[in-house]
Amino acid sequence: MLSPLRKGLSGRFLVMAAAVAAMALSVMPAQAADIPAPGQVVTSPNVTHVTNVPKPAGLATTINTDIAFQGDYAYVGNYGGFSIYDISDPKNAKVVSTVVCPGSQMDVTVHGNLLFTAVDSSRNNDSCSSTAQSASIKESWEGVRIFDITDKANPKYIKSVETNCGSHTLTQVPGKGRDRWRNVYLYVSSYSPNASFPDCQPPHDKISIIKVPLRTPADAAVVSTPVVFPDGGNETQPGLLLPTSGCHDITVYAEKDLAAGACMGDGVLFDISDRENPVVKTRVTDPNFAFWHSATFNNEGNKVVFTDELGGGVGFTCNEATGPNRGADAIYDIRRGKLVFKSYFKIPRYQGETENCVAHNGSLVPVAGRDILVQAWYQGGVSVVDFTDSAHPKEIGFFERGPDPSGGSGGIWSAYYYNGYVYGSDFNFGLDVLSIKDRRTDPARRVRLDELNVQTQASYGSGHGGGHGGGHGLDEE
Repeated sequence: MLSPLRKGLSGRFLVMAAAVAAMALSVMPAQAADIPAPGQVVTSPNVTHVTNVPKPAGLATTINTDIAFQGDYAYVGNYGGFSIYDISDPKNAKVVSTVVCPGSQMDVTVHGNLLFTAVDSSRNNDSCSSTAQSASIKESWEGVRIFDITDKANPKYIKSVETNCGSHTLTQVPGKGRDRWRNVYLYVSSYSPNASFPDCQPPHDKISIIKVPLRTPADAAVVSTPVVFPDGGNETQPGLLLPTSGCHDITVYAEKDLAAGACMGDGVLFDISDRENPVVKTRVTDPNFAFWHSATFNNEGNKVVFTDELGGGVGFTCNEATGPNRGADAIYDIRRGKLVFKSYFKIPRYQGETENCVAHNGSLVPVAGRDILVQAWYQGGVSVVDFTDSAHPKEIGFFERGPDPSGGSGGIWSAYYYNGYVYGSDFNFGLDVLSIKDRRTDPARRVRLDELNVQTQASYGSGHGGGHGGGHGLDEE
């Protein structure tokens, strides 16, 4: 989601607001009979809403964001901090602890006893008691915070690393060979520079890479800032929400030395053989994409699903006027190192004219031999999509609520499959737990992961792989 909080009322927010206002003029409302009542849960016959855990009191007024998993715990980011949930019994999931530490978006990734969080809003310092201030002030801070989560009931803040233009998202990348046991790397994505911001000067055509020594995480530091767009990237395509000035999100497939970057106006494929110096292999643009938001490889690493966050996450784009090819997924095959477009996918249910709805964060359902994605669509809910046939993706299950009773933005930010259940991070309602019973997804129940960071993919399948999402092992029951 585009964050208006990071730099105050910056150009980013003004462009987003203008785009949303323009869409409001052209929207054709969905039929009332197709839209559930406010807050009402509706599912396909093969999907069950298992439970909902409301947000804890300390974070009740700020919105939930991304999720990471480890063992029996889920770590849920929130603009106001993060929460740790015990999911050992998914039907009775419960909050273990809450850390109030404001700074959008607080996307999270976990490794061993370390939790990394992304901060993309300008703060007066790096502490959890910091306050928002303009990025034009030299003493401002934004970047990455590192927590020790050895004691799940009492996480400890141990280190911060400042990065140019902050950290809108972050992606954990394991080291190669013996380095895997010594260091972990963080690919930090950020964008929208401004000449009046001392720590976010144009051209911001790069990413930041943080190296974290696992034995001494307090020594974490930026080790490189590789340029991704020496030519400036896509700046002139009609319909862009914002011109390319960095990346929004990066997903890595470390076993294959690949990464896919969703970079505003461009989709990028990287070679990450050298973890500190990723190299662009190929780039694509798409006239139907307003904002390249996120990416997911299939298990074989020969496809990528990119998402288009048309409207910046606050627009109501799941309607007849917007159509099926905008605010959607774009599925690409990887052939000889190039990205080859195959099709679009968008949920087939129109949403109301007040419901923010667009393609957002999702993950693979680990079924060997098939390509199945579970994905969030904000107030469009959660969709389960089979894209085994790249040219003909189809929805095979869904969950959604009626319009958020608050009347504002809401819905599912991230929807991820983990050890037999789907977990959804809802802006306002908290943590949703879903299950799907379907012959096409049932084999995934046999796959057990001990860690899942969705932007850090790893292979799954019978007898091999480290667990999708950077897990340390895979067991089949």
